Amino acid sequence: MTIRRRTVQATDGLPLAVFEQGDPARPTVLLVHGYPDSHVVWDDVAEDLAADHHVVRYDVRGAGESGVPRSREGYRLAQLGADLIAVAEAVSPDAPVHVVAHDWGSVQSWEAVTEPGAERWIASYTTMSGPSLDHVGHWMRHRFRRPTPRHLKQLLQQGAHSWYITYFHLPVLAPATWRLWLARAWPRVLRDLEGVTPRPGHPQPTLKRDAVHGIELYRANMRPAVRHPRERRTGLPVQLITLARDHYVSDFLSEGLERWAPKLTRRTVNATHWSALLEKGSLVAGMVREFITEEAPKPSGELVVITGAGSGIGRATAVAFAEQGARVVIADLDLAAAERTAELCELVGGHGYGYRLDVSDGPAVDAFAELVAAEHGVPDVLVNNAGIGHSGTFLQTTEKEWQRVLDVNLWGVIHGCRAFGSLMAERGQGGHIVNLASAAAYLPSKVLAAYATSKAAVLMLSDCLRAELAPAKIGVSAICPGIVNTNITRTTTFSGVSADEQAAKQARTSKLYARRGFPPEKVAAEIVRAVRTGRPFVPVTVEAKAARLLGRLSPGLLRLAARLSVG
Repeated sequence: MTIRRRTVQATDGLPLAVFEQGDPARPTVLLVHGYPDSHVVWDDVAEDLAADHHVVRYDVRGAGESGVPRSREGYRLAQLGADLIAVAEAVSPDAPVHVVAHDWGSVQSWEAVTEPGAERWIASYTTMSGPSLDHVGHWMRHRFRRPTPRHLKQLLQQGAHSWYITYFHLPVLAPATWRLWLARAWPRVLRDLEGVTPRPGHPQPTLKRDAVHGIELYRANMRPAVRHPRERRTGLPVQLITLARDHYVSDFLSEGLERWAPKLTRRTVNATHWSALLEKGSLVAGMVREFITEEAPKPSGELVVITGAGSGIGRATAVAFAEQGARVVIADLDLAAAERTAELCELVGGHGYGYRLDVSDGPAVDAFAELVAAEHGVPDVLVNNAGIGHSGTFLQTTEKEWQRVLDVNLWGVIHGCRAFGSLMAERGQGGHIVNLASAAAYLPSKVLAAYATSKAAVLMLSDCLRAELAPAKIGVSAICPGIVNTNITRTTTFSGVSADEQAAKQARTSKLYARRGFPPEKVAAEIVRAVRTGRPFVPVTVEAKAARLLGRLSPGLLRLAARLSVG
């Protein structure tokens, strides 16, 4: 496809090299590159989008074929934002453009997007690996003012990722590094660290010059924004594409971004900082196309699928995610209960969708996964919560009872992991799977032979699956609650007893669990935290944690306790 070149004058007179392709009568997409790139980094994305859009790229000041500022002042964010607006006005004078930006292109685009009246020039904004420096400044202030172990860990982690920012402030060493070594080694750096295959035209022939000039971006803007962050908000639709294997920009930098961009849609791509554009350009282009061509905004927020969510821990987990704005697909054998949970999700600010599902039916779970993908998309989070209780010694428990417990508690998890895990892996954007095990998985009891076996299998399945899905950036967490006050006790079955005896045992067990008083909402909070932090194993309740510790310190004592347990 023919690429047309023109020059646009910036507000300070600097010439900006602009490159266009596609039909100018179609909606305009403006692509803004980062450091140390030029417009060629967008080649794959631009070619894909140009099939049905007017695609515009430009070399930012100091890069490629554009002019070079005479002083550091020419690299200030205000001027960079003005450049974007100047290009937008020149290439699309009659309609606002859809901005898509990466790295420093994204940093400077935030400046334009958050300008008062930005909707005159910009229709939407897709950002990758480049937060607003003002937003980062507020993010850092909050963590220094209210430090927690998690906040301190985040600060240290991002500090380690951003070591090069300090290096770029060194007056002689930084430019010398690019001139003497790094520019020549850059293709190897991209190949070894980013997994990017070198190609003709990238990096650009002017890389050494561009990299040296671009150091001024850091020197002109980093300290002022971090020290004195401004209140920068936008009412425009914003799509944040998080790169799951980004070596430079951590995903937690976007925590609380809704404060600054209320119309925020979050997406994730399983890619490194540069491979998103150079290896997965068509995937990024598809996300951009989907975002900007929606006639009516679809419900945004992460998509969470929860089985057994008609009551108990499942329902509490659905509400917990919905409170964070998630779209929650609620599956339960009881459709009416699932729909009631969906209504609760709507009431707390999320979106809920109820479905009937028997998790023990493998083909039904496969069909359900296909239905969810077609109607809502591939989920970001799967919570395999559905389960049943059963009490009985090994010799008391019949083959039919064993089959029932394993079909739901183990095979239900296997079916869910297989059906939805495959979709997550194929999508290539990461995700998280949560499997509900139990403290019974590592706390033996002679009266819980079938139940404990099923939960121990879920725990080990989670460990195996975590290792397999790690390269796809899909996390797996096993949650092990102890005694939690849910209605599972009212439906628990008992081996070798009459119907009346079973009803009496159910009533006694329910009273015991109610007296313990540990609510499912606390388990739900731990599930959400596990997804956010990636914790692989989460014992919940004091007894679950104590049993885990005792099992490590004195497994013989646990085995003795198993002999003494009664039903």
